[in-house]
Amino acid sequence: MATYINLIRLTQQGIQSIKDSPARVENARKAFAAMGGKLKEFYLVMGPYDFVTIAEAPDDETAAKLALALGSLGNVRTETLRAFSEDEYKKIIAALP
Repeated sequence: MATYINLIRLTQQGIQSIKDSPARVENARKAFAAMGGKLKEFYLVMGPYDFVTIAEAPDDETAAKLALALGSLGNVRTETLRAFSEDEYKKIIAALP
């Protein structure tokens, strides 16, 4: 499965209901599983983002659907980065002309 790093910011709605956020993380975990993915890690972070997650999804389309589904609830805004493992990176570099 492909790996994705999600950079997440709370919206005004999300911060106003911050005490509900642990349940939202569990719901996100279930949403990932329902679409064949996995929410592997979740971090509260300091800086320009509020949370960072590491997730897996079968493909980019599924990752996009998950990001859109989560964003449509109004509590967060996401930036999704496709991440390549060290092994994947080595294969990409080895295939260069």
